[in-house]
Amino acid sequence: MKYDTLIRQALIIDGSNTPGYVADVGLRAGRIETIGDLSSATGEHEVDASGRVLAPGFIDVHTHDDTVVIRHPQMLPKLSQGVTTVIVGNCGISASPVSLRSDPPDPMNLLGAREAFAYPRFADYRAAVESAHPAVNVAALIGHTALRSNHMDDLHRTATPSEIAAMRVQLQESLQAGALGLSTGLAYASAFNAETDEVLQLSEELTAFGAVYTTHLRSEFEPVLEAMDEAFVIGRHAQAPVIISHLKCAGAGNWGRSPQLLASLELAAQTHPVGCDCYPYAASSSTLDLKQVTDAFRITITWSTPHPEVGGRDLQDIAAQWEVSLMDAARRLQPAGAVYYGMDEADVRRILAHPLSMVGSDGLPEDPFPHPRLWGAFPRVLGHFSRDVGLFPLHTAVHKMTGLSAARFGLVERGEIREGHWADLVLFDPLRVRDVADFKEPQRAAEGIDGVWVNGVLSYSDGQANGHRPGLFLARNGDLRGGFSSL
Repeated sequence: MKYDTLIRQALIIDGSNTPGYVADVGLRAGRIETIGDLSSATGEHEVDASGRVLAPGFIDVHTHDDTVVIRHPQMLPKLSQGVTTVIVGNCGISASPVSLRSDPPDPMNLLGAREAFAYPRFADYRAAVESAHPAVNVAALIGHTALRSNHMDDLHRTATPSEIAAMRVQLQESLQAGALGLSTGLAYASAFNAETDEVLQLSEELTAFGAVYTTHLRSEFEPVLEAMDEAFVIGRHAQAPVIISHLKCAGAGNWGRSPQLLASLELAAQTHPVGCDCYPYAASSSTLDLKQVTDAFRITITWSTPHPEVGGRDLQDIAAQWEVSLMDAARRLQPAGAVYYGMDEADVRRILAHPLSMVGSDGLPEDPFPHPRLWGAFPRVLGHFSRDVGLFPLHTAVHKMTGLSAARFGLVERGEIREGHWADLVLFDPLRVRDVADFKEPQRAAEGIDGVWVNGVLSYSDGQANGHRPGLFLARNGDLRGGFSSL
């Protein structure tokens, strides 16, 4: 028996949240054909994986890679850390369906300048991804703010009945064309004034498809429990599963409340399909939001249109140099991006360890000085949190980044190492794998990632991408409600 690729004697951690076992794996025609003792078989390409872990390729469930998968399809920040699938369109912002009349509103500008939004229909975006041949697989949500920008002359109000009707038509068309569901970013000024009823009406389009509702909550600060309740009301109304994006206790006054948030999530999970994602850092990154300007924690400016020279400097230092208040400095910097050191490490660990949480990077590839999560989130879970801190065993870490994510988003035949499944795989050294990117040098590839296969094609090895770009567009497959398990 001869395979396209034969990986010998790997410790297989299969993504199902069970301990690993040693076996050989034979790949053929993009899929995992055989798992077992293949000592008498040969492969066109053979890999000695002794002492290495073979896991399913990581699924980054929370990205803003919408336009970068087309414009920079090599996707090195993701490929280099073992990510084989990205989910785009989070936080209410998506590249499609969008028809801009002027510059993209905040926070859609996180995805690029006006010319990056060239996809008036979701089908156009899907076709563009397929023709770009990215190095990783892509699945996509539809952003609420994106829909609003198409039909509203003023985003700082709730939508009228006719505007909601127009948004519903576009959402339905997108779901028919394979979108995963609807995302909102209700904390941002461009959607904050959308009344709950606006979202409730939009969410009704999800019901017939069994599509998902994901949300950057209306607040991650003191009113976070009320914001979670709003999300659950929307999900129950639409009979749609709910994923809370980057669940956190933001702001110094909110530290230590993670048990309350997790109790709320658990209670909802008893009667409805819910979950959350989180990133493994106590600092967030987004556009510079005046509502978050405070001296209670450090804020670093990552970019500023009027003052590009201050990228990488702290807001406090900039304000002192200019001899103005923090708020005045922040106003002068707009539009801008920032890293907020606004979370407590103990809260991060509690949320990350919880069985209802999965891992997403929330990396911002367009940021000239990005948060290190863009390059380091997944190795950080493996190396720092699993191996060094002992927050959970390695098989649980892998499950949170593979099998759990694939089940929730309906990524059929992915997320687990099973015969017949697609060969999205990552080979890593469990003793050496670690994130190297930090807040001083955020654009650094992880260590300990030995090989990454996407749809059976070796695309990254020996610290280098090899130029192969075998990624596929993954359209929604069936009803997503069945992929959520209660505790």
